[in-house]
Amino acid sequence: MSDRLARARAAGVLAVLRAPSPESALETAEAIIRGGVTGIEVTYSTPDAPSVIRELIARHGDAAYVGAGTVTSADEAHAAVEAGAEFLVSPGTLPDLTRTMLDTGAVVMTGALTPTEIMGALGLGVDVVKVFPASLGGPSYFGALRGPFPDAPLMPTGGVSPDNLAAWFAAGSVAVGAGGDLANSASIAAQDWDDITARAARFAAALAAVRA
Repeated sequence: MSDRLARARAAGVLAVLRAPSPESALETAEAIIRGGVTGIEVTYSTPDAPSVIRELIARHGDAAYVGAGTVTSADEAHAAVEAGAEFLVSPGTLPDLTRTMLDTGAVVMTGALTPTEIMGALGLGVDVVKVFPASLGGPSYFGALRGPFPDAPLMPTGGVSPDNLAAWFAAGSVAVGAGGDLANSASIAAQDWDDITARAARFAAALAAVRA
């Protein structure tokens, strides 16, 4: 398990990227990488997500950890892996879809919120349980899950910011998923790439402080 998650742990922060076009997605990803965040989850909310994944890998190779998010069908899972995605993320845990995702050989992260849902995801053999939306319970709820699941690979997504990054890792996160506080929709719409880079730099600095 640890070998499969080495790249996720090293990245620490996975930027959840939702953009209105492939071009803006690439610009956003480049701005995030310039800021020091190298984990990029290109969601299927983005048009032609596989093309974005393929291009990012062509540009950055192993220097970036690139995967697909909001995977909701077998076709999406296969297309993402064919494009080179190293990991697949789904907002929930549907057994048939999860098995298909696992069969691709990519690292699989599926969503759950309650203990029952987490047990279901772990039972299917996912690599990481994405606790979503983590904003509902915050780090204290996430930490409470460590009671029944002390060794489970959990990753919060939703409600993660540079200000609370340390609390999530203190509660035992494998990595964190960062959406609106990083790949900010207003900044993407305004093509304010400098703001995106500055946001990424704050996340990178917070992660460095956690690891210091």
